[in-house]
Amino acid sequence: MMSVDEKRIREFAYQIWESEGQPAGQEDRHWDMARKLAEAEALAPKAAPRKRAPAKAKAPAEPKVTALPAAKTPAAKKPRAAKKPAAG
Repeated sequence: MMSVDEKRIREFAYQIWESEGQPAGQEDRHWDMARKLAEAEALAPKAAPRKRAPAKAKAPAEPKVTALPAAKTPAAKKPRAAKKPAAG
């Protein structure tokens, strides 16, 4: 049976192999990197589990009321120039 450490090293080695595009002939390097990662992980202090705050009840969202931009309102239109009388 495989120890937890060996299983973790195997998992790390596989992840490294995949992240590098699954190259052939790199097994020794991947295993060495994975062993170092597993050792560092084992030595790292364990973080305390985070407690989740209770979910707050959200008030219903107010519908957004947007004003038309000034250029789109009828009052903002430029007055048209008067037509010139036809020459005749």
